[in-house]
Formats: sequence, C-alpha cells, structure tokens
Amino acid sequence: MKSLTLGRIVYLIYFFLIGGPLLVLATIVCCLTIIIASYTGAPASFISQATKLWSWTCLAVSLCRVEVRGRENLPTSDAPCVVVANHQSAYDIFVLNAYIGIPFKWVMKSELRRLPLVGKACEAAHFIFVDETRVSSIAQTIEDAKKVLATGNSIFIFPEGSRTETGRLTRFKKGAFVMASELDVPILPVTIDGAFEVLPRGTYLPHPRRVVLTVHPAFHMSEQGTPPAHIPASARLAQQTIASALPAEG
Repeated sequence: MKSLTLGRIVYLIYFFLIGGPLLVLATIVCCLTIIIASYTGAPASFISQATKLWSWTCLAVSLCRVEVRGRENLPTSDAPCVVVANHQSAYDIFVLNAYIGIPFKWVMKSELRRLPLVGKACEAAHFIFVDETRVSSIAQTIEDAKKVLATGNSIFIFPEGSRTETGRLTRFKKGAFVMASELDVPILPVTIDGAFEVLPRGTYLPHPRRVVLTVHPAFHMSEQGTPPAHIPASARLAQQTIASALPAEG
C-alpha cells in the first residue's frame, strides 16, 4: 500500500470534515431543486444554472482548478451540436457542467436512472436515457434527441461508453456519430485532461488537481465521406482530435 504524504493526510482530513459533506449537501440540494423546479414549471435555463452551480461547487470544495482552452470554438445557442468528450472520471461531469458554457442535455446509460435522488433529478431535467442492450432503445433515443435539439440544447455523449480504467483513451463507440448523422448536426470534440488524476475509476476520495478542458473546432460528418462510411471516419477523426490535447502515451 502506497504511503500517504503529509499533504495527502491534510487533504483527507479537510475532505472528510469539510469538502465531502459540502459536496454531498450540494448534490442533495441540487437534485431537490431540479425535481421541484420541473414540477413547478421553472424554465430550462433555471435548471441549467442549478446544475452549473452544483458542479462548480463540487469542484471548488474538492480544491480542483479548471483551465478552459478553445472557448472560441463553442457554438452559439442557436446552433446545437453533439458534443463528444473522453471519459476519465466522474469529475468529467462536473467539469463539463460547470465550464462548457452552452445549454445541453446528457445522454446517459439507463441504469443511472436507478441512482437514488440523482436518477430522479436527471429524469426531471429531461436528460436522455439509452439502454444499449435493446436495439429499439436507440430509435427512441434519437427521437428524444430531436426534441432536445428543437429546444436549442446540444447533446453530450461520452463515446467511450464508460470511464477509462487506466487514464488512456479507449475506442470510441459509433452511437454518438450515428445520432449526429441522423440528426444532421455537427460534432464538437472536447478533451478532458487531468480528471483521471482527480478520481481514478474504482476510487472514492478525490485528489486536488488541475483539469484542462479543451474545446476543438466542430466538424460536419458530411466532410468525412458518404454514408455509411462517414460514421467510422468521423469517430476516428473525433478520437484523434481529442487525443491531440492529451499527453503522449509512453
């Protein structure tokens, strides 16, 4: 077992006594706020601001700093897109929620709906759930995504499907690109670097680290060839683009 440094011991004492309780409290308050807001007919912008404040709070109490690069590549609010990002840890959600700066809805695995309170809040926020084990669920996901885009929201997807086990980028699944093709919207690649060091998969106590969020230029899938070849070509391009802002794998 790796020995703890003095700095790590001090951080853990802080997190157990202050940071962790504040993170849990912020999550409960945010979930309840979203659920109540949905029943009272609050505007979507209110829910978006609530999740943004929650995510910023969770990062702040964890003592994590975020640097955003490529803000000029963000689309305007009237030009929704499918945002694809690498998935390093649970903290990716906080980083994207707090700093991406565009209205959006998540595409989430259906099993996340069962999370206590959080699942209900995600339903109330009209996030999109997909059951990858059922072919019929994909068609329903695309229909739900069309409704989201019609409201001016973009769609966020982790094309790796789940968090990386090693911190390295894994193969992209094609679902996000099939969706973007069906919806005829551009792909916006986003790189998250540093979140794995904050909370590697299988661990529960974060480390205070700097996370860099890089927004790359969007591209249209039609530029990558004709259907259906444009789908794997777009997946490769997105993966290469995201990898370009990550440290070289040694």
